[in-house]
Amino acid sequence: MTLGFGAGPATTRPHLRERALWSVGLFVALAVVLAWLVALPLWLGDGLATPWFPVVAIAMMMTPTIAALAVVLFVEPSPHKAATLGLWPLRPVRRLIGYAALGIVVSIVLVLAALPVGALFGVYPADFVHFSAFQQTLDENSGGAELPLPIGALVAIQLITLPVASLINLIPALGEELGWRGWLLPKLMPLGTLWALLISGIIWGLWHAPLILLGYNYPSAPGWLGVTAMVIMCILVGAVFSWLRLRSGSIWPPALAHAAFNGAGGSHLLFARAGEHIDTTQATILGWSGWIVPLALVVLLAATGQFTPRDGRPTGTDEQEAVTRGVAT
Repeated sequence: MTLGFGAGPATTRPHLRERALWSVGLFVALAVVLAWLVALPLWLGDGLATPWFPVVAIAMMMTPTIAALAVVLFVEPSPHKAATLGLWPLRPVRRLIGYAALGIVVSIVLVLAALPVGALFGVYPADFVHFSAFQQTLDENSGGAELPLPIGALVAIQLITLPVASLINLIPALGEELGWRGWLLPKLMPLGTLWALLISGIIWGLWHAPLILLGYNYPSAPGWLGVTAMVIMCILVGAVFSWLRLRSGSIWPPALAHAAFNGAGGSHLLFARAGEHIDTTQATILGWSGWIVPLALVVLLAATGQFTPRDGRPTGTDEQEAVTRGVAT
């Protein structure tokens, strides 16, 4: 059985053209080196405990965009720079808005679905009734004062406002997506969609190493295990973001999906049982139990041909259409 990973002209070329390969190598090198440079103060200082960590993390999220702009401006100059990165055109409007909304919803669902799955396998210590860990956090922060609303209502408010987080987190998420799905994914498409998804996901996951090795996301795991887990998660979640990019022809839906994903990332704290340790290599969307639902979604999307670029034009330009189809320009 052939899955719908975009078999066709884009899969007939065994290698990227020499210039494209050089561009990809330069982009990856710039993104990775810049990420390490930005994170260097953490390594030389107090690590994740530094009060400047949020600033450093956001600055690091901008490095893929810097790398993509360097390539687009100086290595492969294009008269259609915004279109090459997927920023433009914003049409068809209905399709763009539809995939943007779908991206937000799917990202939140993937993050939340990981929790009952983890609880089912016994790796996520859940309290879906009393929300004891969240209650404990609120009590500590309020100094024992009575809460203004029942704990269930506060949890519901947190969930209802998750889509708003996609707007708040959009700029940092766009800093990553312009590089990974805006520039890199279409550039890898001549290798075939499956290889493009795998390679872009691996690169995205390894790019997180400066923070993961400091204990970010996987605080109780050895560095090698944390990086490995991050790579696997990025392959799966990155494939979902790539689906949005390929089908919408725009970077905005995956950027909003990425922003929603980040905003929902802490939701496991709402439903955890107080006093229990959460091993993120096993539980939440970061761990193996959380990969089951996105894996099933990716298989479904592949089986139904949803990774085929709509109209063969993931960026909306003739130049990138040629790249996607593996035709020399």
